[in-house]
Amino acid sequence: MTATTGLHCLVTGATGYIGGRLVPELLDAGHRVRCLARSPEKLRDHPWAGRAEVVRGDATDAESVGAAMQGIDVAYYLVHALGAGSGFEDRDRAAARIFAEQARAAGVRRIVYLGGLTPAGIPVRELSPHLRSRAEVGQILLDSGVPATVLRAAVIIGSGSASFEMLRYLTERLPVMVTPSWVGTRVQPVAVRDVLRYLVGSAGMPPEVSRTFDIGGPDVVTYEEMMRRYATVAQLPPRFILRVPMLTPRLSSHWIGLVTPVPRALARPLAESLRHEVVCAEHDIARYVPEPPGAPIGFDQALSLALQRVREANVTTRWSSAGYPGAPSDPLPTDPDWAGGSLYTDERELAVDASPAALWRVVEGIGGENGWYSFPLAWAVRGWLDRLVGGVGIRRGRRDAARLRVGDSLDFWRVEDIVPGRLLRLRAEMRLPGLAWLEMCADRPAGSAPAGARGARYRQRALFHPHGLLGHLYWWSVSPFHAVVFGGMARNIARAASRLDEEATAARTTATQTAAAQAAVPEAAASEPAAPGEVVADDRPPGAEAERDTP
Repeated sequence: MTATTGLHCLVTGATGYIGGRLVPELLDAGHRVRCLARSPEKLRDHPWAGRAEVVRGDATDAESVGAAMQGIDVAYYLVHALGAGSGFEDRDRAAARIFAEQARAAGVRRIVYLGGLTPAGIPVRELSPHLRSRAEVGQILLDSGVPATVLRAAVIIGSGSASFEMLRYLTERLPVMVTPSWVGTRVQPVAVRDVLRYLVGSAGMPPEVSRTFDIGGPDVVTYEEMMRRYATVAQLPPRFILRVPMLTPRLSSHWIGLVTPVPRALARPLAESLRHEVVCAEHDIARYVPEPPGAPIGFDQALSLALQRVREANVTTRWSSAGYPGAPSDPLPTDPDWAGGSLYTDERELAVDASPAALWRVVEGIGGENGWYSFPLAWAVRGWLDRLVGGVGIRRGRRDAARLRVGDSLDFWRVEDIVPGRLLRLRAEMRLPGLAWLEMCADRPAGSAPAGARGARYRQRALFHPHGLLGHLYWWSVSPFHAVVFGGMARNIARAASRLDEEATAARTTATQTAAAQAAVPEAAASEPAAPGEVVADDRPPGAEAERDTP
């Protein structure tokens, strides 16, 4: 066996669901980690950010990949174009070849890749496009000349995973389900904790090992059974499930997109992967990554652990962490005149009868279950329209109910920048004929009272950079509604901050009064003469001799 600690690891896809969880696991195992990311700022707020090196680069750019490979022992390839539209197979193929070539040139000792479990006995040409692409990527890496570990998983169960979210929302929202025939297909789910354990353990494999490994949990179940067992674990009433043969993966993806937060572009490959039975043909990984007691984790336990994380609001990464394929990524223009073309703005500013801290709590808590503080129907309709044209809609919600970090998805926005206590900037990921941002700021007016006192200023700015004539027409068609939507939003955020401050003040006053009353009780009792024959309560430490007042 080779050394299993102290290796220098490169992680691509660190902004994604698995990559964002793998980095701290590698660090805790004693390895050094370098992350390759197109937008390094998305990683700055992760708890492990100060422990890992982050470099800017793109998996399709040979020069940046080659530079990131220098001095690396183990390179993790966690890049997928899942749901990225037409041409994704060509992009996956090109990126994998670049990664393989640069790893060989840099003298990397091992490549580790997480792909999809393919059904036995099914020709590659008959697989879904996404499973076919993942199989091809795995083979490219195995043929690289660098020892490679290709892990193949079916359904990954963990808080925030796309498969778990799809299962969770379908089961919770539909007590009666008309389902496609693929719910009767057998699959072998695996807990995300086991996936991470296998990924970390693969770094120490002997150099002569270069092959694929099937990874899965101990349970082989149908998707229908998965839904029924989820209902049991989540303590829901039994679900009634009726299968119909006419629901194709394409139709299923529309159905999943309507019921769950998972958009149609992502739901379709997930549904397509369930057309064929995907069960592990071997468990040879245990020869190289020893199983601790209780591993691999069973399906019900994996569900229970994931639900616990969701209920505790302790979801570290989500399926949407990596960004929606094809979503705009241009940063907010710093040039106010936007030299590249037109830039429409809607600006609001209000004095708020609340402390800046209370105002910031409302700003940072926006979206998800808290909503957008104005015209809920308009936001809901906009979300439905977005999903009808293949967008993410408004149901992605939040990773954390109270805290945000750069890169978080927030309904159909993504956090582009955040300055704690002061600024939140969101970039739109809805389908638009242009680029859009929304900024919210919590400030203290110049020359105002000291920190902690009431009195703040809320500033809000919506910006839109149109693409072509359609973009201009879009802005002018929706601008008449801005006074209601954006104006109401600013006013309601100000009111919510004021109420929050008032509630906090009332709570502090109540606590002070209670403490004062409790402190006054012994003093009052001591000052009043005891009634004849009354026994005075003894509040001394246990064991001390009790004293009685005599008449």
